[in-house]
Amino acid sequence: MATHFRTCNLCEAMCGLAITVEGNRIEEIRGDADDLFSRGHLCPKGPAMKEIYEDPDRLRHPVRRVSNGWQRLTWDEAFEEAGTRLSAVRARHGRDSLGVYVGNPVVHNHGALLMLPGFLRSLQTKNRFDANSVDTNPRLLANALIYGDQYSVPIPDVDRTDYLLMLGANPAASNGSLMTLGDVRGRLKGLAKRGAKLVLIDPRRTETAAWANEHHFIRPAGDAAFLLALLHAIFAIPGRVDDAAVAKVASGLPEVRALAANYPPERVAGAVGIDAATIRRIASELCAAKAAVVYGRVGTCTQELGTVASWLIDCVNVVTGNFDRPGGAMFTEPAMDLQLGSSPNRPARRQSHRWTSRVRGLPEVGGTLPSAVIAEEMETPGPGQIRGFLTVSGNPVLSTPNGERLARALAGLEYMVSVDFYVNETTRHANLILPGVHSLERSHFDLIFNSFAVRNVAKYGAPVLPKPAGGLEDWEILYELAMRLGGLGTGVKLVDAAVKLAWRGGLKVSPDTVLAAGLRLSRRGVTLGRLKAAPHGIDLGPLRSCREKKVRGPEHLAMLNHPMLLQDSARVERWVEANARRNGELTLIGRRHLRSNNSWMHNCASLVKGPERATALLHPADAARLGVVAGRQVRLRTRVGEVTAIAQLSDEMMPGVVSLPHGFGHKVAADTLRIAGATKGPNANAITDDAQVDPLSGTAVLNGVPVVVEPVLGDAAEAGRSGSEAPASPS
Repeated sequence: MATHFRTCNLCEAMCGLAITVEGNRIEEIRGDADDLFSRGHLCPKGPAMKEIYEDPDRLRHPVRRVSNGWQRLTWDEAFEEAGTRLSAVRARHGRDSLGVYVGNPVVHNHGALLMLPGFLRSLQTKNRFDANSVDTNPRLLANALIYGDQYSVPIPDVDRTDYLLMLGANPAASNGSLMTLGDVRGRLKGLAKRGAKLVLIDPRRTETAAWANEHHFIRPAGDAAFLLALLHAIFAIPGRVDDAAVAKVASGLPEVRALAANYPPERVAGAVGIDAATIRRIASELCAAKAAVVYGRVGTCTQELGTVASWLIDCVNVVTGNFDRPGGAMFTEPAMDLQLGSSPNRPARRQSHRWTSRVRGLPEVGGTLPSAVIAEEMETPGPGQIRGFLTVSGNPVLSTPNGERLARALAGLEYMVSVDFYVNETTRHANLILPGVHSLERSHFDLIFNSFAVRNVAKYGAPVLPKPAGGLEDWEILYELAMRLGGLGTGVKLVDAAVKLAWRGGLKVSPDTVLAAGLRLSRRGVTLGRLKAAPHGIDLGPLRSCREKKVRGPEHLAMLNHPMLLQDSARVERWVEANARRNGELTLIGRRHLRSNNSWMHNCASLVKGPERATALLHPADAARLGVVAGRQVRLRTRVGEVTAIAQLSDEMMPGVVSLPHGFGHKVAADTLRIAGATKGPNANAITDDAQVDPLSGTAVLNGVPVVVEPVLGDAAEAGRSGSEAPASPS
């Protein structure tokens, strides 16, 4: 037996794994106690990689959908058909008749990630979509507008802060997001051990609240109003804001001060659900702390004011003097820089709003359109209508809003190809499915999450298991598809000609070759050889002040007064006015569980066993008012549809808010995902509304969706049924 050391690729935490293997069999997966970043921490999902590897439902060869199921193909047959059929769709209907959705697993796969730009260029379409538009684009857009680059992401310096104010994040369940923590439990519990304070703001008293000093409920989408009230209180503290010091790192302080003046805590308190005294106390504590930082994540992004809320988080960090300093909000300097080739001394390149969607006119962000428009772009006739579609490691039927509508739209396509190793709720509509090998059968380097880590680290993992005969990695599949659709399209004729010549000769440049070059060009003193010699990772030290490298534009100043952000902030006023008059309406939010990873870990028995998790969680007072009984079926109804779920009552929910986890609803794929298909729970995104978006980023509103909750009549006859219903009339 041999033990291999890797990084888990199932979430953003970058936990180190010690994997014991005998031959082609995985004997054990445990946390690597010697990993320099995660220090032995591991959640239940890591060991479940063994189940995915052994899963008989996992595809291991290309398949074509036929009238009675799925037919096995050779790779040559599959690539020939895919290239021919997709090219034919494009030839008949134009470039934008092809669409593509790239799912979350791609960012955990450096080979696929490095091949992705060339693959997307080969499609020659503006109808590109990815998982960022579901939960991250408001933060990325704010980065682009404030710092000049979407990948300039300010990270909480958790290891050195004295005060962490956390909004809309639950790292105890998610393991961290846009804040790669490694030892999640150790780092967050370590705050209290050294006398630091963690304050949690969330509509639900989440698992993370057990590690926090205090928790406060907030009405969904109230983050922007709360932050403006916090800024108002900070500006009101005599002598606390050092205008000259702020001017050295940011522009726009007068505009931020003027905006915040309209939102005294006493005015905002009723709308957000946090009393004015508490807001003022938090403001004072932030200012009094030696080092403090505000952090927000999914809850602050997947809402109607997502981009404004993301911007205001940065405003608080800058105004309190906690930007680009130890213990505050800092930039990571990864071993391989995502911003390689871009100079901080050059003007910022526009990264959003370069084109809009055809039907609704929603903006592009970072090269992709909002996922909320996919279905309408397939359904609406006219030039640019999507008629051919590709998905890459994504399941948008379960992860994007109004998933039932999208499922119907997928069924009406002329042709569809999926790069995936499961027949799931989305890929079941594909004509071809092209499965890549298991992650342990390829090398691994965290190209993305090293850039969001709370400490500068790097780690490489060689393949743990041999690639099966005839197996292809995802990057090889994308490369082959790209070449059959016209080539990678670098824009340099000699390079394109050389790539085509190499392809015809069967030659490929491996991702590790590109990685080795990128490491050298990043000049962080890390080489691929050095990484291979350090199986537990390389520690490159704590975060350092590096604003001059990460902020583009004049004098490297963070632009707090970007016109787009100031203009969109007017919607906060309307939100405060509307929510000050609330009268018993319920709103829907999602929730995460430690044993769940969106929709892609539910075919593992070890992760779905136990009590049903896809329950409708609501406050007992709301249940009493509505006649809802714990353990009985309730119907949740929105403008676009309805689902039923088991009611679970708890005072961990804010009154007026109901929570339903996303990623479930596998019944339609029960024949191909046998464990997931037998797991109860509705598709929460059958009732999220694709018409509700943050207009600045186009990101769907998945938190704060108006919802009607009612008991299911004749519940005894409905016992055990928990799934999607037919669309309902508008509520």
